[in-house]
Amino acid sequence: MAEAAIMASDGLWRKLRSEAQRAAAADPVFGKALAGAILAHDDFAAALADLIGQRLGRGADEHARFASFARDAFRGQPDLIETASRDLQSIALRDPAIAELLPPWLHYKGYVALQAFRVSHWLWHGGQVDAALLFQNEASNVLQVSIHPAASVGAGVYLDHATGIVIGANVVIGDDVTILQNVSIGRRSELPTRSPRIGRGVYIGGGATILGDIAIGDFAKIGADTLLTSDVPAGCTAVGNPARLTNCPEPASVA
Repeated sequence: MAEAAIMASDGLWRKLRSEAQRAAAADPVFGKALAGAILAHDDFAAALADLIGQRLGRGADEHARFASFARDAFRGQPDLIETASRDLQSIALRDPAIAELLPPWLHYKGYVALQAFRVSHWLWHGGQVDAALLFQNEASNVLQVSIHPAASVGAGVYLDHATGIVIGANVVIGDDVTILQNVSIGRRSELPTRSPRIGRGVYIGGGATILGDIAIGDFAKIGADTLLTSDVPAGCTAVGNPARLTNCPEPASVA
């Protein structure tokens, strides 16, 4: 992702509000929903906390509870807002079906699930384990994305289609990674101590399974339905079950 294309959260908020105002003017019925989701809020952090509460909470009390946790996280770690900004922009930059920020904000559950994870990660490392696991559980139940709070996920990440995604404890995912539907990333049962480490700019196709103490290098690609249990060098493509390497910058083989 080109750094020049990345706006700070303040600029993104102005653009998002502008898109919402245009949409509301074009469709007064839809505008009522936009007023609550975006135009009623003073800043990006307030709108995002409300979005998380709305999508995870069942009823007004739960909505308020989840939104309150999110606001606490954003106050406690303000760079979560810049990360959320990068995540949203990454969708507009990588998804050929859209060109604006408003559709993924309103309709892409993968974006909400990822921001809920970021709140759970903050709670986990702040010692609020039960609250962190509550976020994970509700995101799994409602949004079909389960990311353990002890995982580490970089900025500019795009969960495309975002159904059936499972990311286990201590998995490390770098910046600008794209993950499609029905992907599982975690430990192997016989090797409980280490989880996969995924580099920057990696693309993971639908249905892929990535297990064990392995490293995937920067800008590698993992094909759909691949079963991966060994390292993938930077820039290589892994396909098949068991995985084999292809299109590597230099000769390489799966161990």
